[in-house]
Amino acid sequence: MSDLPRKAVARTAKLAALPLGFAGRTALELGKRIGGRPAEMIAAELQQRTAEQLFATLGQLKGGAMKLGQALSVFESALPEQVAGPYRAALTKLQEAAPPMPVKSVHAALAERLGADWRDLFQEFDDKPAAAASIGQVHRAVWHDGRRVAVKVQYPGAGEALLSDLTQLGRFARLLGPLIPGMDLKPLIAELRDRVAEELDYGLEASAQIAHAEEFAGDADVTVPAVVHHSDQVLVTEWLEGVPLSEVITDGTQEQRDRAGQLLARFLFSGTARTGLLHADPHPGNFRLVTGDHPDGPPEKWRLGVLDFGTVDRLPQGLPAEIGTALRLTLDGDAEAVHELLRDEGFVKPEIELDPEAVLDYLLPIIEPAQVEEFTFTRDWMRSQATRIADPRSPAYQLARQLNLPPAYLLIHRVTTSTIGVLCQLGATVRMRDEMEAWVPGFADDSPAEDCGQGTPA
Repeated sequence: MSDLPRKAVARTAKLAALPLGFAGRTALELGKRIGGRPAEMIAAELQQRTAEQLFATLGQLKGGAMKLGQALSVFESALPEQVAGPYRAALTKLQEAAPPMPVKSVHAALAERLGADWRDLFQEFDDKPAAAASIGQVHRAVWHDGRRVAVKVQYPGAGEALLSDLTQLGRFARLLGPLIPGMDLKPLIAELRDRVAEELDYGLEASAQIAHAEEFAGDADVTVPAVVHHSDQVLVTEWLEGVPLSEVITDGTQEQRDRAGQLLARFLFSGTARTGLLHADPHPGNFRLVTGDHPDGPPEKWRLGVLDFGTVDRLPQGLPAEIGTALRLTLDGDAEAVHELLRDEGFVKPEIELDPEAVLDYLLPIIEPAQVEEFTFTRDWMRSQATRIADPRSPAYQLARQLNLPPAYLLIHRVTTSTIGVLCQLGATVRMRDEMEAWVPGFADDSPAEDCGQGTPA
């Protein structure tokens, strides 16, 4: 396998071929439609083939291309089943692995960053990577003091590849839009690009991981491996043994799915409240279910292992209290107060006039999981939300086009939406409201929420 493709011309050519392929298939399928085949069948085939090409290319290139692929992979639950089914395995593969770089490149990187005598730091070092992702790959090793460790080595040229890929992808983001209904990919790509510097700085990642490891040390529900050593492009942490979350999504029992979902929701909200940092890369490849002395159950004894703190949002006061307040007011049905708060926070621009009741009608289905004691996240529910917002004939679509997402809330929105996507992949029944009442400032309130038709009324 070749090293990470670094030449801008080669990478750009591969990415530029994507929209050309999309256009060619569109023309072909238009010809078939004229020939009498049903439009729905044509659209499904077009979407499936487009997705297969997209994710195959993104996975091969790694860098920013794969970073986008991983970000998109958590939203497959929003796709129609006849489209999502055939390439779900490809998305899962993106979450867990990518083509490795040659051994000689790994050794050269370690020698450059840890010194020529880098082997003296380890009792053992496995040249075969245990995992590979967008900008680096992980090797198993044994530290000189006997601890089992994970060694993350950054791909040579990763920074150049990240910027080049994301710039190129941004140019045809509009063509990728139909793959994920209701999602505008351009802001996502722009946000990924803005965070390249942080993603590449393993010193920043180490500090974020240290903060989480110290806060969750001894925690009954969440565990974060300790940092052992780091340089700017090499990060050594304690090895975390566990069941990949992707395996629970694929093969887990309902009890295991529910436990994983509850822990994921708990970490989403409690992590920020406890550390002042928001883990901002919630795709399944970054989570393990740590079974400890209970590999075969009971799942209630399992813990959530959290990896990869390369992208975080710094929120020293936790999640903004305005989020919790807006959610509570929405549940209370106070349309005027919700509208006023959204306008104050910049979600509704001064020149835009909206009907407060229409805003309430738009928000209520989205926050359905917080209206009940327990909520079962399903792909059908995710698809219904995506369809409601993506259909130009829908009032929700028209209203969404008039709303604004302030920059301060962009990453919070993406992380929350991505986590919900994973919960829907799990098909987990989660007490989401409990976690929000415990950890989201401004949300807790004594007034009962109304039953929305799914789950058990609070």
